[in-house]
Amino acid sequence: MNDAAPGSPASPPPSPWERRRPARARPAPARTPLSRERVVEAAFTVLDRQGLDKLTMRQVAAELGVTVSALYAHVRSKDDLLELMYARLFEGADIPEPDPERWRERLRDYARAGRERLLSHRDMARISMAYAPFTAELLPHVEAFLGLLRTAGLPDRIAAEAGDLISTYIDGFVLAEGMWRERAARPDGGDAQTPDPARPDGNGIAAEMQDYFASLPADDFPHLRALAGLMVTDSSDERFDIGLEIILRGLASYLPDTAADSPGAGEPGRD
Repeated sequence: MNDAAPGSPASPPPSPWERRRPARARPAPARTPLSRERVVEAAFTVLDRQGLDKLTMRQVAAELGVTVSALYAHVRSKDDLLELMYARLFEGADIPEPDPERWRERLRDYARAGRERLLSHRDMARISMAYAPFTAELLPHVEAFLGLLRTAGLPDRIAAEAGDLISTYIDGFVLAEGMWRERAARPDGGDAQTPDPARPDGNGIAAEMQDYFASLPADDFPHLRALAGLMVTDSSDERFDIGLEIILRGLASYLPDTAADSPGAGEPGRD
């Protein structure tokens, strides 16, 4: 049956030599253009899979299926890439509005959110400790954080030091969590040989450690024996909150309404 329109020539059948030709290859699908965002995402993929020590520009390029040189059109160096990864953690992050009456609650929320950000990717605490958040993208977060401290009524000197103290506490706590997690994941069974204070409920480790401390000679280790039942009893979340509370209560001692009850409390360096 001829489907050609009336008056139009019919299409001729393929010639014998055309039938013998190899089929034309289909055009390759268009590649998604490389961008800074894609490079950062690929770096996070490599980081989560292999860790910071094995995160290289070559590995990121392989993840994207491009040459290493192609990456440098979007990032200047590995250090630049790590800084971009650090800044990415803060995208969409909110800092609580300052409230002098609820400053402790606001700082707790800030610290918990900061810990969750670092826990969202492997080894991010190590990256955080290596990069000060003073880029144009992160300065607004630093400004808002310091605002939480100053509007609480803390002296400026204490507010300035407290900002670094709280950030260092978050980084250090998450760094320790990551180190114990890495040790537990080792194929040699590190978690069965080494007590993990970040996982006290696993494999009866907490009870073993408590029993061990309680068995120490009383004359040589009176404090370990006395505290044996209280050590390594909480989850990482609970221990983080306890440590944070110690910091917040210390900061509270510098508030003007408590300074009068403790001579010298408002002066750094005084007991």
